[in-house]
Amino acid sequence: MKNLNAFKQKFIDKLGQFAKTVDRNKIIISDKARYYDGGQIYEAVERSSKNLGTIPDIYFVHQVDTENQDMVFGKYGALDALCDLKKEGKIRFTGIATHYFDVMLRAENDIRVDVIQGSGNILERGMLERICDFSANKGFILNKVYAAGVLINPFTPEELISGILHYPFSCALLGIGTISQADVAFREYTPVNFSFDSVIKRLQAGFEPICCTRCQRCKCPHGTEIHTIFRQYNYYHLGKDFWALKKLSLDIESSAHNCMTCTHTSCMKNCPLKLNIPELMMKISLLVKDRIEYDYRNLF
Repeated sequence: MKNLNAFKQKFIDKLGQFAKTVDRNKIIISDKARYYDGGQIYEAVERSSKNLGTIPDIYFVHQVDTENQDMVFGKYGALDALCDLKKEGKIRFTGIATHYFDVMLRAENDIRVDVIQGSGNILERGMLERICDFSANKGFILNKVYAAGVLINPFTPEELISGILHYPFSCALLGIGTISQADVAFREYTPVNFSFDSVIKRLQAGFEPICCTRCQRCKCPHGTEIHTIFRQYNYYHLGKDFWALKKLSLDIESSAHNCMTCTHTSCMKNCPLKLNIPELMMKISLLVKDRIEYDYRNLF
């Protein structure tokens, strides 16, 4: 953790040095903090400005979810503090970053929010399709275009970029670590509308994916994030095996049990693709159980 913090500080110092050498009207600097209390986010912004040597253009409350959103949007919460900072000229725009559609919708309807950041790609397109109904009075920044890198093997970066250009976002965040990756990111592209079936068909060359777009209509009365579990299953088979298995193993057994014994079935009623969610949940639970038992046997 100490080395990671040192690396972050070194990066911030370099960004601050770079900002001094260019016309600030030609670049946009954004920053974020995972603080939901107003006082904490206020201190984080002032610390960020000091480190950067300039004010952030956009400051995001990072990873706003269904559990902390009331604190963020409530009185004296992080969003109130960002509004105060904006009035004081210490940031230019307020932002909410989230992976949850309900939070995005709440941010869209809140006049205090200037910019929303959410995730989506040609596979996990559910939220992108739902934001098409949003008004155009806020900026929308899209991340996870490469799905944390897992889609780069079955698809090229060019396909992943061109495949999302018909959606209504203002800017996309792409992982750039090399000059060649930057060259790919800054090319001119023509929008290509990949059908969801064609994406699934490409993935089927390597495994049997769960056909979930992460539209997040599958509300579970037990609080299970069905769309997140389905995502981890696909990511497991796309190369993020250790990370995805660790996430899946947290509570999958009880989640699968709740799903199999649930009589509400609202999740399946609301699923546009009519997925057999209990059957899929049990399939994932058995996968995790078999994998953990396999790893345990191979320790000895």
